[in-house]
Amino acid sequence: MRLVIARCSVDYAGRLTAHLPSAPRLILVKADGSVSVHADDRAYKPLNWMSPPCTLKESEENGVAVWTVVNKAGEKLIITMEEILHDSSHELGVDPGLIKDGVEAHLQELLADRMETLGEGWSLIRREYPTAIGPVDILGRDAQGNTVAIEIKRRGEIDGVEQLTRYLELLNRDPHLAPVRGVFAAQEIKPQARVLATDRGIDCVVLDYDALRGIEDDKLRLF
Repeated sequence: MRLVIARCSVDYAGRLTAHLPSAPRLILVKADGSVSVHADDRAYKPLNWMSPPCTLKESEENGVAVWTVVNKAGEKLIITMEEILHDSSHELGVDPGLIKDGVEAHLQELLADRMETLGEGWSLIRREYPTAIGPVDILGRDAQGNTVAIEIKRRGEIDGVEQLTRYLELLNRDPHLAPVRGVFAAQEIKPQARVLATDRGIDCVVLDYDALRGIEDDKLRLF
């Protein structure tokens, strides 16, 4: 990964055009070829970016460094470097992936063992069902025999809904599984996540960890 902090302006030319005036910014160039431009706010979201596959060409115009990033559609991200404050590269190696905490992993195990708590006639196909972008927590079938992808979180937020949406898009390309619907299950689901899930046709389930562990209540609240 290459990290560059620079006073720069950014222009995007593609289906739309956009301009970021001169300001100090962080530019990330990752091993997959992606380039993203960040300000010191907005959490993890970049101001502008170019997703791979794309190419980065560094040139100089009137003594000023200019980066031109072009994707396969011919869209361009042009970064004009007025002053480079920091430029370093770091080899991060292969990422081991996300490791779920004990509670989240145990929720997955308990729910897989007790699929009937989601509804009578529900059954398990597989835990950690593999996809090209990572494993789905639980793949199962409902009482009508339809395939269901279940994503489990301790705290359900928008990122989890987005993750499940990507899984569903891939799974529904498989004619042996499609149609696949989604269930977003968590001990707590944030209102924004619930709204997004509902908009995308994804059911939300609130999990009671203690009840699942103690088998005190066979009912989950399905909204």
